[in-house]
Amino acid sequence: MQKIALKFLTLMLCIGVSTTYAQTKPPIKREFKFGKIAPSEFETKATGPDSSAAAIKLFDVGDCYFEYSQTENSFNYVYERHIRYKILTKSGYDLANFQVQLYKQNSQAKEDLSYMDAATYNMLDGKMVVSKLNKDAKFTEEFNKNYLIKKFALPNVKEGSIIEFKYKIKSDFIFTLRGWKFQSDIPTLWSEYNVKIPEYFNYKHNTSGYYQISHPLHQSINASYVTGLPSTATYDKYVVENAPALKDEPFITTMDDYIPKIAFELRGTNFPKDIYRDFNGSWDKIITGLNEDENFGFFINKNSYAKAVLPGIVKSEKDTLAIINSIFTYVKNNIKWNDDYSIYTSLLSPKSVFEKKTGSSADINLSLLSLLKEAKITAYPVLISTRNHGEHPGYPVISGFNNVVLVTQIDSTVYFLDATNKDLPIGMLSDENLNHQGFYVNLKKLSGNWISTEPTSLNEKVFAYNLKLDKENKLSGQINQYSKGYIALNLREKYRSANNDAEFVKAFKSDKTGLEIKNYKIQNLDDLAGLLTESMDVAIEDNVEEAGNLVYFTPLLFERTKENLFKHEERKFPVDFAFPFKETYRMTLNFPEDYEIDKLPKSGNYKLPDEKGSFSISYITEGKMLMVRSIINVNKSLYTSDEYFDLKELFKTIVEKQAEQIVFKRKS
Repeated sequence: MQKIALKFLTLMLCIGVSTTYAQTKPPIKREFKFGKIAPSEFETKATGPDSSAAAIKLFDVGDCYFEYSQTENSFNYVYERHIRYKILTKSGYDLANFQVQLYKQNSQAKEDLSYMDAATYNMLDGKMVVSKLNKDAKFTEEFNKNYLIKKFALPNVKEGSIIEFKYKIKSDFIFTLRGWKFQSDIPTLWSEYNVKIPEYFNYKHNTSGYYQISHPLHQSINASYVTGLPSTATYDKYVVENAPALKDEPFITTMDDYIPKIAFELRGTNFPKDIYRDFNGSWDKIITGLNEDENFGFFINKNSYAKAVLPGIVKSEKDTLAIINSIFTYVKNNIKWNDDYSIYTSLLSPKSVFEKKTGSSADINLSLLSLLKEAKITAYPVLISTRNHGEHPGYPVISGFNNVVLVTQIDSTVYFLDATNKDLPIGMLSDENLNHQGFYVNLKKLSGNWISTEPTSLNEKVFAYNLKLDKENKLSGQINQYSKGYIALNLREKYRSANNDAEFVKAFKSDKTGLEIKNYKIQNLDDLAGLLTESMDVAIEDNVEEAGNLVYFTPLLFERTKENLFKHEERKFPVDFAFPFKETYRMTLNFPEDYEIDKLPKSGNYKLPDEKGSFSISYITEGKMLMVRSIINVNKSLYTSDEYFDLKELFKTIVEKQAEQIVFKRKS
């Protein structure tokens, strides 16, 4: 329900397409005219924390308003944007290559770029020189069947240039209006979004991010959409001034979760002489809509394919978990994921999906649900917003989801099901789905609720080094590595993506100076619930230093944490690891008879408050044998900004302690 017709039930009027506005009071406004550049704008410089910025966004102003089409008997919305940059360094030149993405459902329902103007401005001998957008610098790329990308390249861009773009889009898709982001990776002096919504539409407004958005104007204005029919619109202005550059930080979902932004989704309509129509004003309404949708509820209920193939899949099996596993494996082996996330299927029946042998996440997982339903297995779809899609706002917004998986329960154990990845066992979601919660839907009762997607399985990597140090200070021996949970899943994906063992081993040792590997073996590759085990014989050079009769050795070798990724003094965003994990390193080293330990680092045990994480390292000697153990425990998937400092200090300690060297003295 993207295009919505205006149905005036008793009106027989001549409908015009022009729209005018009369304001009850003047809004707070700054004027920005295309091509009118103040000389002072060329003097703009980045300062403070943003002093090294490649460019400055002088302003970014958007307007969103509605028009009514007499020919199509429906509303569309118009989105205008005017943006101006000051280029400071060569790294900012890419801003002159501008892209506009346009969505199309079909030839009738689409978005059109109805206007574009752009220019480069340079100061030459005290005069401003204007370079307009050339006709041959405009390109159109068909990204996929639903998206076109319009590309524009400005000429004569230099350090010190000012560039600007102004364009207009007309869109038929009024269910979700184009939102607005007030902050980006360069400093922004002024960002403003003006939205005028006719009285006939009720939209949900979702503001989010970690920077305050001002809302200086909210008022009713006079508006004319239909000749002779007075009406009003709600006019809102949103502003952010002097926003610093948004710095990317490690261990987050997506930066979109932290950018100050606003989004709009249609709640309902209230046309003259018509009742109020609620599209998704409540979860009950959303679930009812899903149940009645041919690409969701109707799709699940089509059981002709399930009836035909189920006896051959289940056979005489009676155990519930075994039945689920058989069906789950069948779907994974017969439909390949096309890498598209969706909550709606692209086809109208499971039979069509299995015949095509490929599909989106919804095609695959809702086909799985159809088979489970036919097998009398109770399972529910779970709506997910993936990590790259961002955090769902929490209130009834269907566009806040972009994926669907399943959940079932056997006795007291809850199992998630996602058949898009052959390496995902029952009970495990891909890490892209680990966004802390999903919304499960009971289509039979037309009800739903939030459910935690926090992983319960142990995610651990164990490095076991058994080495011998010879008199030439070369190391040899064996390395065994054991992986569980998501760490094993990621390793399986890397291994399968390599063409052969030799290619995988080459990639494995590419960042490990001096390492040579023989007899690499991997076990339990297809036992998804088993312990993924790697073994290899190794020879290691260039990792032991000699000075006189002293020999220096860093025992963590390739597994030490070389850098603390938490560099900022403070952090506004939470630290999101996606899943808790444990990393254990064990090394047994036999050293020559004429070596003795001159200096051994101190063992230590370091803990976060309330057992939220820990690090320990220990050294034990016995004759000519040294044993080293290092354990990192991250006990939560999510740490708040208030916990950031303690986490930063823990990893600072890890970097320092794992870098400490053992010193041997060679007997003379």
